[in-house]
Parts: sequence; C-alpha cells; structure tokens
Amino acid sequence: MNAKRLYLAVAACAVVVHIGALWNGFAMDDLYIIVWNPLVHSAEGLWRAFVSPYWPPDLGGKLYRPLAVASYTLDGLVDDAPWFHAVNLLWHAGAAVAVAALARRWAGVTTALVAGLLFAVHPVHVEAIANVIGRAELMAAVGVCLAVYAALVKESIGWSALALAVGVLSKENAAVAPLLIVWGWALGFGRPSRHRMMAFVGSWLAVAAVYVALRGTVLAPYGRLHDIAPVFVGQSPVAVRLTAVATLADVLRLLVFPLTLRVDYSPAERTIVTSLLDVRLLLGLGALALWAGLLLGAWRHQRKLEAFGLGWIAIAFLPVSNLLIPVGILLAERTLYLPSVGLALTAGAALARLPPARLRVVAAVLVLAGGIRSALRVPVWHDDGAVTLSILEDSPDSYRGPARMGALYQSRGDAARALESFRIAARTFDRDAATYVASADAAFNLGRPALADSLLTRAEQICYHCWGLYRTQALAALARGDSAVADSLLRRVR
Repeated sequence: MNAKRLYLAVAACAVVVHIGALWNGFAMDDLYIIVWNPLVHSAEGLWRAFVSPYWPPDLGGKLYRPLAVASYTLDGLVDDAPWFHAVNLLWHAGAAVAVAALARRWAGVTTALVAGLLFAVHPVHVEAIANVIGRAELMAAVGVCLAVYAALVKESIGWSALALAVGVLSKENAAVAPLLIVWGWALGFGRPSRHRMMAFVGSWLAVAAVYVALRGTVLAPYGRLHDIAPVFVGQSPVAVRLTAVATLADVLRLLVFPLTLRVDYSPAERTIVTSLLDVRLLLGLGALALWAGLLLGAWRHQRKLEAFGLGWIAIAFLPVSNLLIPVGILLAERTLYLPSVGLALTAGAALARLPPARLRVVAAVLVLAGGIRSALRVPVWHDDGAVTLSILEDSPDSYRGPARMGALYQSRGDAARALESFRIAARTFDRDAATYVASADAAFNLGRPALADSLLTRAEQICYHCWGLYRTQALAALARGDSAVADSLLRRVR
C-alpha cells in the first residue's frame, strides 16, 4: 500500500465511523460558546477572536482559544449545525492521518495503517468529535502532531514553531509539544546538533512569549478566579492529588477498554479520596505501575516507537491530570484525545510484530469493535436532552444529571419540576454554586423571591463574586424569554 492509499483509508475510516454527527445539533457548552455568542455570528469574529476570550465576556471571559473561536465564526458564515459537525469530522480525519504519518516514517506502512485506524475509531474520541466545541481538542492535537513531525522527521524549526502556535492558539494543552519533541530526541528520533536544539528551544520560547503576552492582555479585564472541579472544592492539596492518582484507573480503562463511556464524572459518581488505603487509590497506583513497567520493557528491548508512544500518553495527559494543579474537571473523555495518539503509536508498533495472518484478524476485530462502539455513541451528543438522558443513565450517582434535568424543565417553562430537580442535585452534592443559582432562577419564576434570595446567598457562601454564574443563568433566562428573571439575577451583579 502506498502512502496516498494509506492516508485515504485512515481518513475515510475516521469520517465514516462518526458520520452520524452530521445529524447532531448543538449541546451543552456549544450553546454558550457558539449559539449564544455574538462573536461567532459576525464576520468580525474572524479577527476579533484574537482579542476576545474563549468564553464570552458576559460569562466570565475565561480561557484564550482564538483559533477555535475563529473557526466557529467561519463555520457560522457558511451554514448551521451540520456544517459545524462536518468540519469536526475533517479535523479528526486530519489528526488520524497525522498519527499514521508519524508511525509510517518510523516503523513502516503496516504499523502506520494499524495506528491510524485504531486512532480513527477509538470510542474515547466521540465526545471531542460529536460535540462541536470538542474541536479545540482536535485542532490542538493536529497542531501537536505536526509540530512533532516537523521537528523529529523534517528537523524544521520554522514549521515546528508554526504548528506549535496553531496548537496553543486552539487549546492550551498543545503546549506539551516541546516536551514530546525532547522525549523523541532522548529516544534517538531525529536528534539534531546541540546548536540546532538551542535554535528549536529559542523558537519555542518565542512562541510562548507571544502567546503569554496575548493571553494576558486579552484576559486581564476579567476575573482571575481559578476554576477547579466540583469534587475538589474545599479539599486539601493532598486529597486532590490522591484523587488524581485514583483517576488513573479510569484513564487506563478508557484508553484500553472503552466499553463504558460517560458524559460526566462528577460527585457522587466520583468522590474525593482521602485515605492511602482507599481501593480506588490502589487501582490508580496499579495503573501507574503497569504504565511504568511497559515503558521500562520497551526501553530495555529498544522498541523506540512503543517507548515514545507510552511517554506521549503521560506527557500529553499531565496538564489535565490534576497532579500539578487542580483544573476545572476531574476527568473528561475529550481530554484523552491527545494522549490517545501515544496509545495508537504504541499499539500499532506492538501489533505489527504479529504474524501477518494473525495481525489482520486482530486488527480487524479491534477496528470493527471500536468503530461500532463509536458509531453507537455519536447520537448521545444530538442535543441537550440526549446528553442529559445519557448522564442520568450512565452516571446515575452524579448530581449533574438532576441539575441538567432541572435546566431542561426550566427551558420548557416547568419551573416547579425544575426546582425539585435542582433540590435533588443539591442533596447529592451541595458545593456547586451553579446549582443554587439555577434553583434561584426557578424560584423567581415561581414567584418566590424570598426563596430565591436564600438560594443565592447559599451560592455566594460557596463562590465569592459569582457574577459569571449569574450572567450565565441570566443568559439562559433571556434565551427562553424570561427577561424579568434575568433582571432579577443581574441585579446581584450590579
């Protein structure tokens, strides 16, 4: 098989498996970042995205991902939801081809085909592909793969720096590209002279300096509160890290055996770990030990591509692991998109050592199973209602299910049921201020301002200066036509 046919096969598989996304609409954060974002619905958004935060200013002005926002704006000028999803499919196909290209240059066509196909159909990718805002993950992954390819295969300083810039301007986690390149050098992939290495480092520092300056300037006017996952609210740094280690068992399962998938991993579906004897911590340590053992074995047997892939998994996952700093989520399947590149490279290299007849059978079974699981998972992201039902079914212990059910009731004008759903959510987990702000919205709708005020007071005990939450809920109220309720919420901001 020549390179052209290899890449066409991988790209076609990536698109066909997820083709059902073309029938999806907008769901969850799509509404805030795309549907209700004026920036996305004006041609000026193509350049204003670079001087605006990722989340609209009225919703807190968090994060800086201008290329992702600019791409949404371009899509909005072309068509509605189907086009947005079609572009996501193209980005995923590009990422799968990039994975195959990396494998082909270092291990040949067979490894490249297996690695590319496994990446194309991996079920853990569905959230990033089938939900429009997952595009930031796709774009960042393409940027990282191209940066690594340019540095380790072509030894091009300029192209590698440009790809890195594309990645970090799409999503912050692309900043791991230099570490991946250094890891490749350590393993002997395209190691340049010391002088050229310093030139690469200089280019990375230049990209970082420009990015930090842009990000700092754009986000300076907005609140600098650091979002953390609900499960970490009020917890000690030690408990946060123990919980992060325990989560590695979930990461291993999702990468290797992704049969059970979830939209949400919030309390009480996942709770804090405080004891060194907690079984979840031991499972997480077991997953870490397994990874370390595989890496050591690959290193000792000079299986460079497998070692590179295993190292890639850890390096790419580290920024969202909560091991360094707590982030806004405990675990989300979309954040495994970039780490899974390493899994695909490792698996492709390992499987390619099988006898050809056995390899064809094993690869066919894995690709078929992954493709079927992914295709069946795509409709979960059809709209907010489908996502909510999925949370209720897949994560029955999570407070997010009742909370999102309350939001659906509220959008349909059933404030009484909405308030009851929010109460169920608050009983399950009582440290998310957003639940109380949404409850207050329902109370205002029911003509119970005293209850609404008490709920907002409770929210403020959890979240000092919760104006971003008020604005978010007010925007939802305006979207359903409740301007009076929106005014009541915004008075808290003023």
